[in-house]
Amino acid sequence: MTAEALILAVAFFCLAALYSTVGHAGASGYLATMALLGVAPATMRPTALALNVIVATLTTYRFWRAGWTRWSQLLPFAIASVPLAYIGGRIQVPVPGYRAMVGVVLLCSAVILIWRARGGESSLAERTVQIPLVAAVGSGAAIGLLSGLTGTGGGIFLSPLLLFAGWAGPRGAAGLAAPFICMNSLAGLVGVQWTANSLPPEMPLLAASVLAGGWVGTALGLERLPRRGLILALSLVLLVAGGKLLLPTH
Repeated sequence: MTAEALILAVAFFCLAALYSTVGHAGASGYLATMALLGVAPATMRPTALALNVIVATLTTYRFWRAGWTRWSQLLPFAIASVPLAYIGGRIQVPVPGYRAMVGVVLLCSAVILIWRARGGESSLAERTVQIPLVAAVGSGAAIGLLSGLTGTGGGIFLSPLLLFAGWAGPRGAAGLAAPFICMNSLAGLVGVQWTANSLPPEMPLLAASVLAGGWVGTALGLERLPRRGLILALSLVLLVAGGKLLLPTH
């Protein structure tokens, strides 16, 4: 067991715990950490997707049991997102293009998390509304393709969309994001594996780490514990990693 594997395991536990408090699975955080440690892009995407499936499955179960998942609202998003996540996973992106794409995703994720830390999410009341079908299918398709291309589950984009559009409150958004991430990540992983990308040998250790982190995070999230400081710290990591990927390499 290498020192890098241990660092990844500890970092992934913390990331899974943090992300799962809001119904997410941590892909953008895993990508940021692997980028900072110099993991090969061909390994980053399938690893992030596989870990996403593990955490999102657990998160989906716990938020569903708590009554925050409404499957009728999720269906229009998933119909378009899942097949496009698979297609995106099969597309081989050149390394420079991949670095730029993931860098932008991480920077966007940082901005979204900073917005959350400022209290925008907490000011929204929980609600159940009729989501426009065309808007749900269209946005689901776009998010699904991006999630497959970049190795993220798409929740980092879906949750803010639900909140900004007034389609759900914070916990309702989390309840929809978790199964959305799970389905997209699984579809994207199947597409990635089709292209012969391989998971790292440390995968069992990393899987155990994120599973434990997800269990802790969902417990914290459902009890509404404060997350402002942790989210700001994570935003800094995403900003640094995204900037690192966007800088030209020599």
